[in-house]
Amino acid sequence: MPKIVHRVPSAPEPLGPYAVATEAHGFVFLSGQVAVDPATGRPVDGDVVEQTHRVMQNLGAVLADLDLGFADVVKTTIFLADIADFPAVNAVYAGYVGDDPPARSTIQAGALPGGFLVEIEAIAARRAR
Repeated sequence: MPKIVHRVPSAPEPLGPYAVATEAHGFVFLSGQVAVDPATGRPVDGDVVEQTHRVMQNLGAVLADLDLGFADVVKTTIFLADIADFPAVNAVYAGYVGDDPPARSTIQAGALPGGFLVEIEAIAARRAR
């Protein structure tokens, strides 16, 4: 199966030369999402809790556009500007991924583009149809 680059209408426009989502061999790789309002293309003001909600909403919208959901996500990586935000981000994240969460890594980045406080990327697996 060749790589498929998906066009995702509900996602914020990429901030650089990358695809929002690519698919290969039954896996869908979602680029990191930050707290950008897809309707306006503008950053969402607020603390790490508000930014994390927007990030998870953006990921959910991308998944929905691809006929997937959080239950299909098998791995995420969370990038934090400050690891001290881990408990707050973890609490928001838990509300989206449910009782069977994916594997996950969380790291503190030196800084995130645009001064964002959190960025999350995901890998989803298509179910056999």
